[in-house]
Amino acid sequence: MQIIERIKSWFKRGGYAVTGQTLQTINDHPKINIDPAELERIERNFREYKGNYPKVEYVNSNGDLLKRDYMTLNMTKLTSELLSGLVFNEQCEVVVSDDADDAGRNTYKSANDFIQHVFEHNDFKKNLMRYLDPMFATGGLTVRPYINGDTSEIEFSWALSNAFYPLRSNSGGISEGVMKFTTMQIVDGKEMFYTLLEFHEWEQQTYVITNELYVSEDKGRIGKRVPLTDLYEDLQEETYLHEFSRPNFNYLKPAGFNNINPHSPLGLGITDNCKPTLKQINDTWDQFNWEVRMGQRTVFVSDFMLSTMPTEDGIPPKPIFDPDTNVFKSLRASNDEEMIKDVTNDIRTEQYTSAINQSLKTLEMQLQLSVGTFSFDGNSVKTATEIVSENSLTYRTRNNHVNEVEKFIKGLIVSTLELAKASELFTGEIPTFEHIGVDFDDGIFQDKTQLLRFYGQAKTFGFIPTVEVIQRVFDLPKETAEQWLEEIRNEQLEVDPVHISDRAAKHMFGDEE
Repeated sequence: MQIIERIKSWFKRGGYAVTGQTLQTINDHPKINIDPAELERIERNFREYKGNYPKVEYVNSNGDLLKRDYMTLNMTKLTSELLSGLVFNEQCEVVVSDDADDAGRNTYKSANDFIQHVFEHNDFKKNLMRYLDPMFATGGLTVRPYINGDTSEIEFSWALSNAFYPLRSNSGGISEGVMKFTTMQIVDGKEMFYTLLEFHEWEQQTYVITNELYVSEDKGRIGKRVPLTDLYEDLQEETYLHEFSRPNFNYLKPAGFNNINPHSPLGLGITDNCKPTLKQINDTWDQFNWEVRMGQRTVFVSDFMLSTMPTEDGIPPKPIFDPDTNVFKSLRASNDEEMIKDVTNDIRTEQYTSAINQSLKTLEMQLQLSVGTFSFDGNSVKTATEIVSENSLTYRTRNNHVNEVEKFIKGLIVSTLELAKASELFTGEIPTFEHIGVDFDDGIFQDKTQLLRFYGQAKTFGFIPTVEVIQRVFDLPKETAEQWLEEIRNEQLEVDPVHISDRAAKHMFGDEE
């Protein structure tokens, strides 16, 4: 019976390649079944993140249907950029505790040294800062380590929310998924779009990575499956990896539950529940810009005061204006009427500013940010102390996202070390999450002096051990904190007067028998 099931599974994996059919969309693949509404939501988030809105249609004074650009404030970009800057910066420190028995047996001195090299080689901190921006805007980010065959270095592959599709998930996260990579090449003078689908799946305890390549002349279609060698010479169709405890990929999403699709494991963009408010802000800004454009000065001038140009027979004479002005318009009037009349209307700047600010307050509430985070007129500016105070709503919201990023970084470290060990680039023990410390450098948000004073007093009264103080203040693993404490004690011995006197005596008289 197991043999029959294995054969069925084999045909399920490979049967699609045998048929030679094409994929219109990602959902046409037999392994992938994503709610189309989720895919559309993600694509809409990308359009709004880029500020890509349809043109506005309107009827002008002559009755003609025209189009104009839609003016927006692009709060999706602004809010995601704000949060990404608050959550992570390049001052973040990552430390991996090492087992003393394993140190020195690797190519690098320790797991920590190995990870520091990999992160530095991939410029991880800078790239994570960049990718957190679209992650918050669109709802997801996926990173997986792989080995560069040319350099034998571990590198990171990044995929945004529109390039990752879950296959299997549970309450602990996504265990199987597909990453999509699109490449454009010119073939015989035509643009050809190659799509690589990289499947990450489990077969009992074995981790399997399967690659499928498709090509299409239409960027919006996946296309027809072709051999991998058409684009990748050394890429294997299937790779089997053993002794993996977790998926090779790591999926990050903003904190919070997907209330739009509760059964989906995908994350929501931070503005997915704020669409009506964002539309109201953009509509108000668009109308304000249009009023500014239409609010130019307009002056009616009696035709008695205008020179005219002779015209052909039967056609009324045409008034002559300065070709560089559009302020004056001709008005037929009698001699006793007002010869010049200014009909310019004042632009309602205060009303529009007030309306936009009111909508921004609503947006702050929906995003769970402190009052005054956004201001259209610049009059409401919060001090850094107000924004980052421990009771600040922005600070609490930021902490929720920090927890997600911390788990993501720890998962990526474990995945990287497991891949390195499977490839014999690393021979030490794989650390658990408890042995990995991530310090997000909360100096902007927490006063380290007050924090140290608080724990110092607790230590003085014997309420907390010194190792625990070092752990909490500097966000370090226990093993690293113990190492720090030992080094501190050794340094204190070096400057202790009694110890100095003993060393001096030994230097002068030698060791006593």
